[in-house]
Amino acid sequence: MDKYGLIGYPLKHSFSIVYFNEKFKAENIDAEYVNFEIPRIEEFMEVVEENPNLCGLNVTIPYKEQVIPYLDELDKDTAKIGAVNVIKIIRQPKGKVKLVGYNSDIIGFTRSIEPLLKPDVHTHALILGTGGASKAIFRGLENLGIKSTFVSRTKKNDEVMTYEELTPEVMQQYKIIVNCTPVGMYPKVDECPAIPYDQLTTDHLLYDLLYNPDETLFMKRGRAQGATVKNGLEMLLLQAFAAWEIWHR
Repeated sequence: MDKYGLIGYPLKHSFSIVYFNEKFKAENIDAEYVNFEIPRIEEFMEVVEENPNLCGLNVTIPYKEQVIPYLDELDKDTAKIGAVNVIKIIRQPKGKVKLVGYNSDIIGFTRSIEPLLKPDVHTHALILGTGGASKAIFRGLENLGIKSTFVSRTKKNDEVMTYEELTPEVMQQYKIIVNCTPVGMYPKVDECPAIPYDQLTTDHLLYDLLYNPDETLFMKRGRAQGATVKNGLEMLLLQAFAAWEIWHR
C-alpha cells in the first residue's frame, strides 16, 4: 500500500489527512495518508527512511523553509519563493531516494484567482503580510503578469509599504488586495487588516487566504463597497489537487 503524509508541528486538525483519505476511499485507491508530527526538522529523514512505501509528503508550519536543505532539487518557482509545501519522493535503484520540493500554493492560488481577473483593470496587487504564504502569492501573481507590492505593519525596506502609506492614489492603482495575514481568522472574527476600506470600488478584488469564517470582516467590508471578494477555500482544494498531480507526474 502506498503511503502519503504531512510533516509539521504541532498537527491538530489537518485538512489534508481528511481530504486524501476520503479521496482514496471514494476512488478505491490502495493508499493511506498519515500525519507525521515531528518536533524537530532533524527527524525528517527518519520519516523518509522508516517508511519505504512513502511516495509523497505535504509540508506545513514550521518546516516549509527548514526542510529545503534536506531536498535534492527544487522546481524553479519553488526555488524563487524559498518555501516548500509538497515533496515528491522518487525511489531509485539500490535504495537511493531523490527528494524534489514544490510549492502547490502558487498553483492553487493562480487557478483560483484567474477567473476573477479583468486584464485592463487588475494590473497591480497589494499583498498584506510578508510571511511564507505571501511569497507564493507574489510569485503566482507575477506568473499572471501582475505587479505586486507587500504591505506590512512595520517598514522593512523600500519594497514594503506600511498600512499608513495606502493613500487614495495607491488604492486607485492597486485594484487587487490579497490578505496573507491571520487577521480575521476564527475566533477573532471581528478583526480585519487596517486598509482604507472607504477607498474600495466595484473594480477592486479582495482575496482572503483565510476560509474560517467563510466570509471574513475583510471580505464583508469589501463587499459593502461593491468589491468582488473571495476566500481561500477553493485555493486549499486546488493546492491539494496540485499536490496529487505532482506526486503522479
